[in-house]
Amino acid sequence: MALPLHELAALGTATCWATTGLIAADAVRALGPFWFNLLRQGFVTLLLALILTASGGWHGLDLTTGIVLALSGVVGILLGDTFNFAAVARLGPRRAGAIFALNAPMAAVMGWAFLGEALPLQAVLGIAVTAGGVAIAILGRPRADAHRLETLQGRLFAGVLLGLAAAAGQAGGSLIARPVMAAGLDPYLASLFRVGASGLAMGLIATLPLAPTLPRPVSRLTLGLTAATAIIGLLIGMTLFLYALQGSQTGIIATLSATSPVIILPLLWLRTGQRPTLLSFAGGLMAVLGLGLIFTR
Repeated sequence: MALPLHELAALGTATCWATTGLIAADAVRALGPFWFNLLRQGFVTLLLALILTASGGWHGLDLTTGIVLALSGVVGILLGDTFNFAAVARLGPRRAGAIFALNAPMAAVMGWAFLGEALPLQAVLGIAVTAGGVAIAILGRPRADAHRLETLQGRLFAGVLLGLAAAAGQAGGSLIARPVMAAGLDPYLASLFRVGASGLAMGLIATLPLAPTLPRPVSRLTLGLTAATAIIGLLIGMTLFLYALQGSQTGIIATLSATSPVIILPLLWLRTGQRPTLLSFAGGLMAVLGLGLIFTR
């Protein structure tokens, strides 16, 4: 039996996020995570506004829904994405992607803590298996001739903390947006408000004296990579994710959208020409198995 459209959209989201991690690392290291995230959000906000204007999609949004989506964007995109790209710059896309997959068990725990959702033994076991898989995927020293996308920048511990903060932001943003999307709101309109609100907040932060400064000069390659991640990760990936949240099987959707640790391994192999270790494959598969235990309970 073929997968329904919402589940296919969730797999598309995971593929987009895995691809974004691969092409973002060099641009993040050149711009810094704050300006990288701000520039890509500004670019996508303009694209989404053009798409909605051309399609006549400016309807179905009230004040309360707009506030909810704006809050979801600030939590999930401003905080979640900025921390995630900071982790990518330190850890590389494979390790950062593995940690980011923890957003799924974090969402389960948040649902239990704040929404009163049951957290049975199978879910607890799934969280433990996922955490173990992530640990296996990120630990271990890179080989001496490792590609730059596999090298560590700074301390592993700091990168892990950034990745955990990113996962928490993504989980929180998803929980905030889920009721709105379940009501059937246009995913493009929802994406515009989430990305636009986050970009506006980051733009205000950029005017403060203590805000990070934009590194100069900025090469065309860096701008091109930033635009590519904006289209793949935010315009396509985030819109697919919001569309997937409209499906009734939200647990399966959360699992499929968090399969990036496995999807990124063959992509990384193609990109670098270096085969990931068997330990990396084992850790990625273990993490996805844990996600399956959580959301098929």
